[in-house]
Amino acid sequence: MSIATLAPYDFPSSDALENYKGKQLLYINWEQHRMFSRPFVLALPPETPFGLIIDQYITDCYRVHPDFARIDWSTVVWQNGPTVFTPDPAKSLRDNGIGHKDLIRFTTPGLNGLGGSGY
Repeated sequence: MSIATLAPYDFPSSDALENYKGKQLLYINWEQHRMFSRPFVLALPPETPFGLIIDQYITDCYRVHPDFARIDWSTVVWQNGPTVFTPDPAKSLRDNGIGHKDLIRFTTPGLNGLGGSGY
């Protein structure tokens, strides 16, 4: 069923960057680890170093997964949405090209979910 609008969509978005008091939303998903049903959502300043994302926020979100302690961070494949990239841990989210509401996905070669199930 198609939908037609009667007027232009002409009002500000309620989840626009300026509504987050200097922070941006960052979605983080550990691919093939569906013990967590959805990406985690963090509200962080754009100046947050990417290394802190790994050391604190990703650790806080995923450490209960039995595979987490086995991650070899030197082999992790990072994606910003569909685009593979290599983050610089010393640089900020902004300097790594990560913007408001971006989805950071990480894949851990050799770790494919609980018992290799992809979950």
